Amino acid sequence: MKKVLIALAALVVTTSVFGQGTVVFNNRNPAAGIDAKILLPGGAGVSGAAFTADLIAGPAGTALAKLVPVAGSTTTFRTGAAAGYVNSTTVTIPGIAAGGQATIAVRAYNGSTYAGSSLFGTSAPITIGTGNPTTSPPGTPTDMVGLTGFTLVPEPSTIALAILGIAGLLIRRRK
Repeated sequence: MKKVLIALAALVVTTSVFGQGTVVFNNRNPAAGIDAKILLPGGAGVSGAAFTADLIAGPAGTALAKLVPVAGSTTTFRTGAAAGYVNSTTVTIPGIAAGGQATIAVRAYNGSTYAGSSLFGTSAPITIGTGNPTTSPPGTPTDMVGLTGFTLVPEPSTIALAILGIAGLLIRRRK
């Protein structure tokens, strides 16, 4: 009987050791007060599978430049009247204790990677508490309350940058 109790105690302890914080990756949830629409430069909502959104995160207080992509958080956008809003998913943030605080931001882009995209943008970072799936009963993932919408920015072409550089040189030469 002692062995069974010890084994059960070991199982309970290891379950809580591996627990990680969870969030609901969704930029629209009226019940939670979230309406963070992601827009194209012309003002229309980002729409369809041609665009990707992912979550970047780190421990509470992490600067935006230091946040890292969360594996498994990549999703696409809804269409029609729901354009500008991501297809919701639940995300586990590695390295954040279950129920702990995390700083997160949403990235959206139109290429296969954020760095290689011609249209991209990032939300302002927010710090939120995460859900705790190791409690009994398990805690629910938290919503991204405080998230704000943003507009994607086009990457300037190389030719446009060259023209600006040449114009700057010509203006400097005239003086």
